[in-house]
Amino acid sequence: MGRRFAVIGHRAPSSGKINLNDLAGSSGRLDVLVRSVNTALFMSHGIRDDTDIILHLMGGPGPPRRIWFQGSRLRGVHPDERAIAGQVAKALRDPVPAIGQQVELHTGLWHSGGGIEQTIDEWGRDGVRTFVLDADGEQFDTQSHSGDSIGFILSDDQPFSDSEAEFLEPIERISLGGNWLQGHSCIAIIHHIIDSRAN
Repeated sequence: MGRRFAVIGHRAPSSGKINLNDLAGSSGRLDVLVRSVNTALFMSHGIRDDTDIILHLMGGPGPPRRIWFQGSRLRGVHPDERAIAGQVAKALRDPVPAIGQQVELHTGLWHSGGGIEQTIDEWGRDGVRTFVLDADGEQFDTQSHSGDSIGFILSDDQPFSDSEAEFLEPIERISLGGNWLQGHSCIAIIHHIIDSRAN
């Protein structure tokens, strides 16, 4: 089962420079996003080639930017938060591509303009069944959510904005338990559940 994750970074800069020594502060909690990349893609020995993750950098300056890590093709990225943040920093040096235009920065690492609306639209065209992670949603069970590809939408350390919540309202909510967990922990649990069903 192919897996996709989309993480919204409300304060993460979409352009300019970031401070690799202060990912949690002056870089708009970019630490939350790169930790999610690390958990989504990297195993003890190797990388998950069935998983993609898109970071949504919404904090400006300028238009929002999406950075897509494609597990099946990704090269030259190491399982270290600072190294992953360094790849994000390189992307921020380039102008934000137009919405609908995906530019490959290097093998398996792309960026594009747009927000979660564009990601959901693209996933829909690819036949991805999409869910929003919500502690108040229905319990996640892969047996009832089977398919070739499945996608999960997460927020950073902040709740979805009012406009995001309104847009995401029609999408089914799933829960991993009654507690609000950090995003990278949710990703690890999802991998565990799907891996367990596959074995």
